[in-house]
Amino acid sequence: MLKAVTSEMFTQRYSNVYAGDPSWQNLKVPEGDTYTWDDVSTYVKNPPYFTGMSLTPTPVKEISNASVLAVFGDSITTDHISPAGNIKASAPAGAYLQEHKVTQADFNSYGARRGNHEVMMRGTFANIRIKNLMVPGVEGGVTIHLPTKTQMSIYDASMKYQAEKTALVILAGKEYGSGSSRDWAAKGPALLGVKAVIAESYERIHRSNLVGMGILPLEFPQGQNAASLGLNGTESFDIIGLKDAIESGFKNGRQIKVIAKGEKTIEFTAKVRIDTPKEIDYYKNGGILQYVLRKLLKA
Repeated sequence: MLKAVTSEMFTQRYSNVYAGDPSWQNLKVPEGDTYTWDDVSTYVKNPPYFTGMSLTPTPVKEISNASVLAVFGDSITTDHISPAGNIKASAPAGAYLQEHKVTQADFNSYGARRGNHEVMMRGTFANIRIKNLMVPGVEGGVTIHLPTKTQMSIYDASMKYQAEKTALVILAGKEYGSGSSRDWAAKGPALLGVKAVIAESYERIHRSNLVGMGILPLEFPQGQNAASLGLNGTESFDIIGLKDAIESGFKNGRQIKVIAKGEKTIEFTAKVRIDTPKEIDYYKNGGILQYVLRKLLKA
């Protein structure tokens, strides 16, 4: 008897589950086969991952005259990197929302606004406890914009560098990207213009995620790091031989030369951590999103 009653209750409750309540039924549904982006939405925006993308991949580009966006120590986690938690009014993301007439009471969280890349990229590297060694004694997402020697948010510096067409690199210690896997820990830096990370070692999944967003993961020589090599983040970086190494499928190994030009020139050999043939394909396409879209278009 109980089984029959339970079954009847289940049928009554869930028979119209896909119809939705009156609020759902009264939503206006745009016509057409593709999503209609709302330009005024502060929750969902059309991300720029495919802007300027051609049907065939462009040749791999060398990374030259790259500036350092930040220098980190050991065990920088994906929670340090990813936007998370509530949005502060004084943060770049808070300023963006206020510019778009959103009151602080309606800011919500980064998680709720993860469909808006403008909010999320402003929250990347914005953790209040992250320590950029380029700004000693300071916690939070700040850096030095090297051309002007001005301290500012990592986001603001990134925008200046991108306007100057300057590629960016991150220097880090051991286990970069440790902790839980976060997609925005790779997507955010890619949108900020980061082209390479040079670290002592990586968390396994985050290393793969970096490749998937077109960011080059490099490792310092065994037993060395930024400090032991004399790097402080004020240098300009050239990564030599990247194009040939990628195009050849690393037939001569994964070691390439890095030249850091500052008060003195520092040269060292870094290991490319693009570990599988499929990751080579992702990187040559500019990332996994572009790779998949090109495959779909060809099909």
